[in-house]
Amino acid sequence: MVQLTKKRLGEILLDAKKISENDLLRALAEQKKHGEKLGQIIIRLGFLSSKEILETISQQLRIPIVNLDKKEIPEELLRLLPEDTIKHFMVLPIERRFNVLKIAMVDPLDINALDEVARIVKMEVEPCIVTEAEMKRALEKHYSMKTLVEESLEKMKEGDDLTLLKEEEKDAFVSVDMTQEEPVVRFVNSLLAQALNDGASDIHVEPQEKNMRVRMRIDGRLREVPSPDKKMFLPIISRIKILSGMDIAKTRMPQDGRFNIKEGSKEVGLRVSTFPTIHGEKVVLRLLDKSAALYGIEKLGFLPHDEEKVKNIIKKPYGFILSTGPTGSGKSTTLYAILNHLNSSEKNIITVEDPVEYTLDGLAQAQVNPKAGLTFESGLRSILRQDPDIIMVGEIRDKETATIAIHSALTGHLVLSTLHTNDAAGAVSRLVEMGVESFLVASSVSCVIGQRLLRKICDECKTAYHPSQPLREKLGIGPNAMLYKGTGCPSCRYTGYKGRTGVYEVLAMDDDLRELVLTKTSSDSIRKMAIEKGMTLMYDDAMEKVRLGRTTIEEALNVTQVD
Repeated sequence: MVQLTKKRLGEILLDAKKISENDLLRALAEQKKHGEKLGQIIIRLGFLSSKEILETISQQLRIPIVNLDKKEIPEELLRLLPEDTIKHFMVLPIERRFNVLKIAMVDPLDINALDEVARIVKMEVEPCIVTEAEMKRALEKHYSMKTLVEESLEKMKEGDDLTLLKEEEKDAFVSVDMTQEEPVVRFVNSLLAQALNDGASDIHVEPQEKNMRVRMRIDGRLREVPSPDKKMFLPIISRIKILSGMDIAKTRMPQDGRFNIKEGSKEVGLRVSTFPTIHGEKVVLRLLDKSAALYGIEKLGFLPHDEEKVKNIIKKPYGFILSTGPTGSGKSTTLYAILNHLNSSEKNIITVEDPVEYTLDGLAQAQVNPKAGLTFESGLRSILRQDPDIIMVGEIRDKETATIAIHSALTGHLVLSTLHTNDAAGAVSRLVEMGVESFLVASSVSCVIGQRLLRKICDECKTAYHPSQPLREKLGIGPNAMLYKGTGCPSCRYTGYKGRTGVYEVLAMDDDLRELVLTKTSSDSIRKMAIEKGMTLMYDDAMEKVRLGRTTIEEALNVTQVD
């Protein structure tokens, strides 16, 4: 086989003068801390792009770069290596000439992979370089890629004993590796790993009359995944409850719990809820990716004028800012992004949440605990004795909490919170309906952000098309304008969508709007005046994102509920 240099990636990049010694040392320190591959860290830190790394390795080691997307691989080559070997080492046979086998590799410096391939095929092996994205697409194309859940179910059928782990997990983080032997443990681990891989926000495990159903919410849509037999349901639920710190003996009352998982350098918190049904307990696990707390306001999806409006409002040292929308609309993420923007050593920022979804350095965060007497109301009263500059209340649920929050805003604090209403204008009216005096609402509220989440078009299969004339007229675009849609590909699991972005309406209070609030005018009148003063409705925000090619017209209409 080809003899490769034993140089590491860092040495190669340093020799090629593509990276400075200081940058390399920083990347190596990150690697030691988080355990990521060096190449991934260098890309994440912005020192080099994946393309630049590939080209450097290719030039320095004289290893060719191959485009797998345009490569047709004969079936007989695919049978040369076991599927497990291909997936484990991320290699793919692409060409054979006499006793020489060319293989595509994500990491051509992996000597172990080259040795293993050579041992199996008993031929000389020559590596070529491909990107990780290309390799994943090729594997999806050429192999029936079983999900982790499906693989776990197959192993269950091999006759493993259905042994349930009895002891509680003592570690802060639960590993999601597949090394544990218990089939129930293996299934739960594989379910969590699959959810992480697919970018799921929630996992639903629910009993039916004759079977059980497992679903994952991906990009806002629930999708079924393979489920085990009904006899596995109780052990699986018990396993999840043990991890979450719940009482497995209590099955007829709702319970809440949480735990953390770690896969590589990725840490995700899970908020777990059980609910008794006629067929047994339904369990929902909410995945809280801790990296989401690091979002900046720029990453949320605001249109430029709304982003500028929000940034100007939060510059003020006092006022009441509300994020409003239904459950799962990204309200908490928006508030965390604002807090992240405002966070500094000069500001005392304190939060009271139920629960604490994300942790941010520099913030004092408290979790509601009614059994211990810590409610939103009592927590907020205590916070005011902690000399705060900025306060975040997880949710306004009652008149008492709303009143204290408003008084806090009126006494020189910047207060952020969430409220469940359909739009921005409705939030102001909702506070008055709760029993808060209208003059207090008018004086304190500085901004209301109404929001939803919509799916983005998959970049891998994004395709342009000419819209019909009625649609062009509706959108106000010319005859030559193009719209976009996803045709479906392995990257988006053939949905045409991958990832989500926010659609917003930002209601900035002024004297005229405050006058309407004082007179207890309807939310419709408040909305109408806000539009006159330049507020962009969520519908118009969504349509603009259609014109910009970020989403489809179907998704925009569905999310904003407009016929």
